[in-house]
Amino acid sequence: MKKAPTIRDVAAAAGVSVSVVSRVLNPDSGPVAPAKREQVLNVISELGYRPRAAARELSAGHALTVGLVVTDLANPFFAQLADRVVWEARSHGVQVVVMTTQEDPHLEAESLDTLLDRSVGGVIATPTGGNVEKWDRLRDLGVNVVFVDRAIAELGDVDLVSIENSDSARRATDHLIALGHERIGLITGPASTSTGRSRIGGYRAALESASISLDPMLVRDVPFRGDGGGDAVGSLLASPDAPTGLIVANTAQVQSSVRRLVQMGVRIPDDLSVIVFDDNPWTELTRPPLSVIRQPIGMLAVHSLELVLGRMQGRLPAGARTIEVKADFVPRSSCAAPSRLVTSKSATR
Repeated sequence: MKKAPTIRDVAAAAGVSVSVVSRVLNPDSGPVAPAKREQVLNVISELGYRPRAAARELSAGHALTVGLVVTDLANPFFAQLADRVVWEARSHGVQVVVMTTQEDPHLEAESLDTLLDRSVGGVIATPTGGNVEKWDRLRDLGVNVVFVDRAIAELGDVDLVSIENSDSARRATDHLIALGHERIGLITGPASTSTGRSRIGGYRAALESASISLDPMLVRDVPFRGDGGGDAVGSLLASPDAPTGLIVANTAQVQSSVRRLVQMGVRIPDDLSVIVFDDNPWTELTRPPLSVIRQPIGMLAVHSLELVLGRMQGRLPAGARTIEVKADFVPRSSCAAPSRLVTSKSATR
């Protein structure tokens, strides 16, 4: 069976960009020179290209529909992100179809098929890291995609909105180093994700800058779902050369990690200084209040929606955009100078 022509096929045959074809299909989205418009329309006719329902919806001025694919609504970060995207979209008269993948690539693939059936014009998504062909097919069919929080290496031409992950992890590590810590544990998301890699990279850079050797045993990349954070805490503190400082850079595992510290009777910061990546009010209510990397979820939502609508309406030039939003480091009383002398064969000044 012959593959149906895509918007990219039309652009290639007409010798123009995809955004130009989009403007031809959606006359109110931007100007196109008359000769170029006729050229694109001729190619559309020759190839038998049929614009998707979302494009017709856009040109007719009807309400736009955007898909939002998040990995886990049980994770407070993604729950807040979804809520803010929906709130922002409503102010633009945009409808949002929310899908959750539960960190499962198979569920993600099904979600993408569902969004195609719903004829959404754009998708804001936190990808699991797989389904590269599915994402490509979605874009081939004219759907504008913006990744938020995470990226896929094979899809470097997709717009991305994220926090400054490497910088955030580096600032947290620098803070503990400045207090005198050399044995610093890091609990992060899977190293297979862009956020996990970036946060490990920032942690590593801070150690190198302070001439502290990296001990791989202090780095634990754990899944976003389950209780991997608590398990990592138990394993790190059971080590004969346990850390005196800990950074929990996996937002989904903060509660699990802190719960295990309480269960073990760890005194913070006397026994262990702690910094977590989180944006929840409860971090101020613990004893002591926790130092946090506060992630600007609202700004992630605003930039993601602006990007996807800009693409759908043909207002943005070709070429992927990456927007990194700076997170706030909020120091509180969960960090202090180490109370015990640390000697380590793997840590040198």
